[in-house]
Amino acid sequence: MRARSVEEPGPRLPVLIRYGHRSWLVPLAVLAAVVGVDAATPVTFASVSWLAMVPVVAAGLCGPAATTLFALLAVVAYPALDSIWSKSQGIEDFLLVIAGAAVSVPISIFRARAAAYVHHLQGTAETTRQVVLRPVPPGWGGVDSAARYLAADVEARVGGDFYDVLATPFGARVILGDVQGKGLPAVSAAAALVGCFREAAFHEADLATVASWLEERLHRQNLLAERLGEQEERFATAVVVWFPADAPGEVEVVNFGHDSPHVLGPAGVRQLPPGNGAPLGLAQLAGGLPEVRRLSLGPEETVLIVSDGVTEARDRTGAFFALRDHLERLAARPGAVDPGRLVDEVAAEVLRHTGGRLTDDTALLAVRTPPVAPAVPAGSAD
Repeated sequence: MRARSVEEPGPRLPVLIRYGHRSWLVPLAVLAAVVGVDAATPVTFASVSWLAMVPVVAAGLCGPAATTLFALLAVVAYPALDSIWSKSQGIEDFLLVIAGAAVSVPISIFRARAAAYVHHLQGTAETTRQVVLRPVPPGWGGVDSAARYLAADVEARVGGDFYDVLATPFGARVILGDVQGKGLPAVSAAAALVGCFREAAFHEADLATVASWLEERLHRQNLLAERLGEQEERFATAVVVWFPADAPGEVEVVNFGHDSPHVLGPAGVRQLPPGNGAPLGLAQLAGGLPEVRRLSLGPEETVLIVSDGVTEARDRTGAFFALRDHLERLAARPGAVDPGRLVDEVAAEVLRHTGGRLTDDTALLAVRTPPVAPAVPAGSAD
């Protein structure tokens, strides 16, 4: 079986980013169109002054070198076309072409610098993503897992949603959560919670103790943020699931006010009991931490945890994404319980439902215990 993290693409990138290496074709097409129109029209129709558009279009799409080339072509082409077809133009039109060529080059330089800055920010965001949402190797912790992260901000590629799959001496432990708010404060809180989970879940045998560590970590994170001038305290919904190594047919779950995980298997789709606990960061107001529940899990069942970016995804009419309906259709297909296929299918359905316009970060995590291979009878031939 396979385990995947966030390598799969999310929403499609803008056209100019996807085809930026061919952007020079656009001003070239404009230049060809101006020449064609000027050649096909009578003497009374003077269109050669449209050459001023060529360097301006190049400035918006191409780099400084290509823009400079198109600016020179426009300036040189003006008198050449004017002399070929004898369409007398005033000096004002020629000056307009020269002005367009002169302005386009510095505009292109400024745009290239801005693009380089955005590229630098993307690299920084990618580094942050690798820390908060690290890749999970196949079979990590003795479970099959797959995850997807779709950022509402395609350029930032990271937000307040977080997840992890952890191998511990007690069995695999997984977490998926969503920090309230957006921006760097939400990312900082998510990083703090993931870091705490990686240590506490590995060292503590009791899941309730792990839950208390997560609550305490967010409390200290809020205190630090307050001292740094943050006006708003953060809280986070989350689900922690433990696959005990000594009880393969059971899981322990603690739910901090998050949407209950769904379970897919041969019997169809079911949802784990709803969590009645408060989100992380609000335990003091709620009178304590949520309880840890031990539940049964079939040998061919897969646990799916999603963030509210899935359950609250809307289409153009404002209709919410019907996750349960989609899961029931998927469960009827062969191989639907495979974690990789499951997150792929659900993520694709969410993007299809929203038309690729995500308004919130979306995280999906599917985990199951690997199927047991049938025993080979003793003495059987190879």
